[in-house]
Amino acid sequence: MRTFLIIWSGQLVSRIGTAMTRFALLIWAYQQTESATTVALLGFFSFLPLIAISPLAGVWIDRVDRRKILLLADGGAMAMTAALLGLYVTGHMEIWHLYVAEGLAGAFEAFQGPAFGAATSTLVPRSQYTRANGLRSLSEFGAQIAGPALGGLLLGPLGIGGVMAMDIVAFLVAAVTLLLVRIPLVRQAGTQAALRQDVLVGTQYIWRRRGLLGFALIMTMVNFLASLTWYSIMPAMVLARSGNNELALASVQSALGLGGVAGAVLVSVWGGPRRKIHGVLLGIAASFMLGDLLLATARVLPLWALAAANGAFFIPLISSCYESIWQMKVPLALQGRVFAARNMMTQALMPAGFLFGGVMADYVFEPALSLGGALAPRLGWLVGVGPGAGMALMFLGSATVAIVMCLAAYLIPAIRNVEANLPDHEFASDVAQVGIG
Repeated sequence: MRTFLIIWSGQLVSRIGTAMTRFALLIWAYQQTESATTVALLGFFSFLPLIAISPLAGVWIDRVDRRKILLLADGGAMAMTAALLGLYVTGHMEIWHLYVAEGLAGAFEAFQGPAFGAATSTLVPRSQYTRANGLRSLSEFGAQIAGPALGGLLLGPLGIGGVMAMDIVAFLVAAVTLLLVRIPLVRQAGTQAALRQDVLVGTQYIWRRRGLLGFALIMTMVNFLASLTWYSIMPAMVLARSGNNELALASVQSALGLGGVAGAVLVSVWGGPRRKIHGVLLGIAASFMLGDLLLATARVLPLWALAAANGAFFIPLISSCYESIWQMKVPLALQGRVFAARNMMTQALMPAGFLFGGVMADYVFEPALSLGGALAPRLGWLVGVGPGAGMALMFLGSATVAIVMCLAAYLIPAIRNVEANLPDHEFASDVAQVGIG
């Protein structure tokens, strides 16, 4: 647990730096075009390489010292930020540079996420998986509080260049923590000659287990709906409804982080429900019901902030229970490949969500709920009329679909009983006896 906490603390600092930079660059990008599509495309380009590279990344995560994978991923992200800083300082940064940077960030995340998840399985006892994953959620949402807050506070005196410079320092802190630790090696069955076959191992493992496959498909649709709204158009909606108020957006994003931190602390202390499937399915339904529905119908900043906090509160419970089920059911030696294949599957529709979210907001729903728009007389009473109202209607629709889908998943025995139907892996026999990486 000590090694896990050292790595976790470095990743927390790194996440805060990244969140500061992304907030500053998001504001800059929206100010250049005032288009929801521009903001949504940032996410679109980040997920394309993540999906494409994930199968190969999983193979290397299972073959190479996972600490080295984490170091290389963090180092690549730091180099990308340094390149953006150089472009900005010399006055050459353009919107398309941000798209390229997001693509590179997605490629590094294809290695970093599964590697940290697989490393966590070897560092903490099985009984502590949910708590450890709760701490990972705590770092994610803690960064969402500190990142926008510090980004908004420092953007004025330091400018975008100063914020990116601080991000580079944060990457260095994460690298130092990784250099201080060792991660246990895991017995490997694959060989270099079997690389082509190894790429398919993770997908085949999931495909042959109906419970895990159905579980992954549920998360695929949830991620698509979230990318259609939260990830792609939420910043644009808040800016549109607040008259381009940067502090309003920072407040909503910080509230989102605060809700996530509260949920993560609860999960880390509590350990989650005995049956993790309830934490996933009921957590998703509650998040969309108390978050998205309120955000869609609210018209003032305090309610937007409350909606963001409500929605985020359940995410650590969802992600911790979801990750724990996979960590318990997948052998340690296969986790890199299986987790990468799972991430590729569950995030496969997210680029489409980002793309459609921005385009549908700008060209369909926003015009329809503008003054005199086609839907204004019928739905204006519910979500309002004018800038941001069309995007609010999109939140309303996605929330309804997600709630119905997750509750209906209880009708499928393979998903409902995934924990009982699949055996846990044998931890002791999986960990290599040769020492640590």
